[in-house]
Amino acid sequence: MKQKIRLGSRDSRLAVIQTQLVMDQLHQLYPEMELKLVTMKTTGDLILDRTLDKIGGKGLFVRELDAALLDGRVDLTVHSFKDLPMELPEELPIVAITCRDDPRDALVLPQGQQSLDLTRPIGCASKRRALQLKELFPGCRVEPVRGNVQTRLKKLDDGQYGSLVLAAAGLRRLGLEERIHRLFEPEELLPAACQGVLAVQARRDFDVSFLRPLHDPQAELLTRAERSFVRTLDGGCSAPVAAHGRLNGETLTLTGFYAGPEDERGIKQTLSGPALEGEELGRRLAELIRKEAEACV
Repeated sequence: MKQKIRLGSRDSRLAVIQTQLVMDQLHQLYPEMELKLVTMKTTGDLILDRTLDKIGGKGLFVRELDAALLDGRVDLTVHSFKDLPMELPEELPIVAITCRDDPRDALVLPQGQQSLDLTRPIGCASKRRALQLKELFPGCRVEPVRGNVQTRLKKLDDGQYGSLVLAAAGLRRLGLEERIHRLFEPEELLPAACQGVLAVQARRDFDVSFLRPLHDPQAELLTRAERSFVRTLDGGCSAPVAAHGRLNGETLTLTGFYAGPEDERGIKQTLSGPALEGEELGRRLAELIRKEAEACV
């Protein structure tokens, strides 16, 4: 009998494209498999007049998808891994992690503009980016911007902002690579933990053996370390925390960024260790930065 798999996704254009990327891989692997896309709006998609730290954090983007998994309306859900909360329900594990796309942040200018205009604010959705941008561009104004990528770009082109900072991977997946004015290297602007990686969730009792070819072991090593760093600092959407790992053979080098709730500057440090001990490396780096932050108080 032909296997039928229902994949749940937020109904934003980017989320649908990302879910379709997973579906395309499954189609290539299993031509006879019947795949169905199930989209839904989440609470985070509906509340656009406040920043996420004011309304409950990243969990608002997965609540409805988790419920659909638990009650059997869908079999898998696909997420930007950076948007998943640090603590996940035990009954809904991550069952596949895709190969990492470009993890960098990108600077986007209004249509037709060739240089950054700092007389108008830079629009970005996180304090993580805001603090680092103020270090890169002293004296700049950074203001929050919500909505999907297309909504943000319209606000930019309408003159509400002088520029935007968005994830390069999302722009490329949307076919908007031409909007990228420049890319920020991680040394300049440390990206969110797990940026550029897609994660697939399922019920614990669901047979996911067919997903093994989609899973990328290197991405798993990196994301385990990055999420461990953020989790140790109790970081999420409300905390300015960032982490980015690189692999060199069996060595993982992890850079972390953290700022306290009232801090106007963050602390950045780097630590290396065995790649297979990435979670411990993330915890150690987080504790080093926490101690430095406490010493500065």
